[in-house]
Amino acid sequence: MSSLPPNQASSGALATTVPLDFTELLDQLYYRYPSVLLDGVIEHEPGVRLVAVKNVTVNEEFFQGHFPGTPLMPGVLMIEALLQAASVLLLDRAIEPSAVRTVLRSVNNARFRRQVVPGDRLHLAVSIRRRRRRLAAVAAVARVDDQIVAEAELLIGLVRDEARIDPTANVASGAEIGAGSVIGPHAVIGPNVRIGAGCSIGASSVLDGWTEVGDETQIFPFSSIGLVPQDLKFKGERTNLVIGRRNILREFVTIHRGTRGGGGVTRIGDDNVFMAYAHVAHDCIVGDRTIFGNGATLGGHVEVEDEAYINAYSGVHPFCRVGRQAFIGGYSVVTLDALPYARIVGNRARIYDLNTIGLERRGIPEETIAKLKRAFRYLLQSKLNTTQALQQIDQDALLRCPEVDYLVNFIRSSERGVNLRRPPKRLQVVVTEEQ
Repeated sequence: MSSLPPNQASSGALATTVPLDFTELLDQLYYRYPSVLLDGVIEHEPGVRLVAVKNVTVNEEFFQGHFPGTPLMPGVLMIEALLQAASVLLLDRAIEPSAVRTVLRSVNNARFRRQVVPGDRLHLAVSIRRRRRRLAAVAAVARVDDQIVAEAELLIGLVRDEARIDPTANVASGAEIGAGSVIGPHAVIGPNVRIGAGCSIGASSVLDGWTEVGDETQIFPFSSIGLVPQDLKFKGERTNLVIGRRNILREFVTIHRGTRGGGGVTRIGDDNVFMAYAHVAHDCIVGDRTIFGNGATLGGHVEVEDEAYINAYSGVHPFCRVGRQAFIGGYSVVTLDALPYARIVGNRARIYDLNTIGLERRGIPEETIAKLKRAFRYLLQSKLNTTQALQQIDQDALLRCPEVDYLVNFIRSSERGVNLRRPPKRLQVVVTEEQ
């Protein structure tokens, strides 16, 4: 069964026909009543709202023995029907991996407004009110025509099932696969790989070496993770790749493990997004909540701090640092340390002032942004050299805040040197307009 054709939508309702096959999704609902209580889905906003329908007919199994002579749909089955609709919404494959099940935790504030009898057509509307990692509160309302017949708040748990491994995948005997993880067709998992709970490994991906992947990480098809580094000094020694939780690695992403000379570990933090063809070389350290555009590339031993944004096809030279919340424009070549909070663009990269837009989007207070602007003026617009500018910042009592202190420490601790080169004014106008 799937969605209903448009002419079966109830009159007067703006219903969107959605080609959604919900029968397989309902197999992931624990404790389900033997019957599927949905006949179709007529509206679906993934991750937000869903409307399903149930045609109540007199030959339903549950009418046998219930109120002989006066068949009524039991209230508990109306709750069950709403739960099934909520499960379809929560188990949408685009949002949750397939190795997740739903379980009803509680029914709150249930109200039954009128009887439901054969011939009625139930519209089951569910919407997500609140959601945590493994728990969701769903507002559920059942209507016949325009009249509410039942409503409740359903508290639904999302429980990880056993790992699901496609029969065509090649998973070595020593590999560890966490609960709820899904291994796609033709994926190759090496014997020393550890995959956390709730992960998704796409078709034809390769994970090898001493590689650890954190919970709820999504690795898309054809990615190559944890293979030997592209370093001629590497002689096959044991080195590691550690990837944190909730990362997204899109198609053809490559991340290599470390080398003995670089500390032996490549490390990726949490909640990062690597778009297609991004590359992280050996011994790199990537923080949390960073974004790598398509084809963005890190050379070996690069450190990228939290919430930095490296746009498409940009390259960062080995041993460079990219500071916190830095914005690296597309097709840039970074050969010196990239200043925190800055907009940096070009080949070779030049600094285009403070990344004000990015700071505002991340909720940085206006007062802090004003202090950073003043500090950037000392560094970029005054005629002071870097040492003199830092001394002026230190002496300016109006600039005291953690962000400015971090900026100063970043510059002073730089071993490779910080990029403070400004572009011509004509290019400054062009980049400002584009952003």
